[in-house]
Amino acid sequence: MSHSHHHKEPNKKNLLFSVILNATITLAEFIGGILSNSLALLSDAIHNLSDTMAIIISYVALKTSKRKSNTKNTFGYKRIEILAALFNAFLLISISLYLFYEAYQRFLNPEPIKGKLMFIVASVGLAGNLISVLLLHKDSSHNLNIKAAYLHLIGDTLSSVGVIIGSVLIYYWNIYWIDSLLTVIIGIVIIKATWGILKETIEILMQASPTGLDLKEIKTALEKHPGIKDIHHIHSWRLSDSIIHFQCHADVNNNLPINEIDTIRIELENILHLKFGIDHITIQMELDTCSKKSAIY
Repeated sequence: MSHSHHHKEPNKKNLLFSVILNATITLAEFIGGILSNSLALLSDAIHNLSDTMAIIISYVALKTSKRKSNTKNTFGYKRIEILAALFNAFLLISISLYLFYEAYQRFLNPEPIKGKLMFIVASVGLAGNLISVLLLHKDSSHNLNIKAAYLHLIGDTLSSVGVIIGSVLIYYWNIYWIDSLLTVIIGIVIIKATWGILKETIEILMQASPTGLDLKEIKTALEKHPGIKDIHHIHSWRLSDSIIHFQCHADVNNNLPINEIDTIRIELENILHLKFGIDHITIQMELDTCSKKSAIY
């Protein structure tokens, strides 16, 4: 796990441009879906709307999470990104479930669809999505919200291809049920992409230990220090998708002057920083003061 990534700033211009592009595609697909009577185009529009939402959320979150800490919000506003990602994920899953219901109704009572119009609109959608994917590719690796938006866009690009194929089948062979099938497939793609994000945001909000951080391994590494008898009361959590906090109590072997205790503490912090990539560390140094010495308290 590389931990140097949270200092990179995502490119705001690219973000803003993809918002405008996506909003335009969404509108085009929405109108096209209604005019051509294609549910698949409508669900693709929703898929695109979800991207637009995700990107807007990323943008607003980026702006807001820059706000400085104050006496009330001592951790700053980084969590806004996480709340935004959670809200977005919840919204998408709800919309997808509604589209499943609609697709089922259509499947029972197929309606004629204008294949040619469907083809044109889906092709425009595909072009726009490809441009957005290229714009966000670089930043997607180091920001949870942009990664969310990027994943949506990849899914979108694929669903546009699906809708294009569907429109050809409808135009030449009147296979109307393909529209319902595509709607369900797009819905599944949306839910699958969103589920992981939903899980991760909930973990962060629940103050769960970061995935990939082995607390036992950390305890062992710190206890190897010659001045340390025992490490206990360990807590680790994430403030946002990239900021890890860690705290523990460290029991020393001997009653030492405070400057020597400080030296030991700094050495422990260095182990955490260099070996485990943790930046925000609080270590309470003590000499046999805790009655309960469970590792996790």
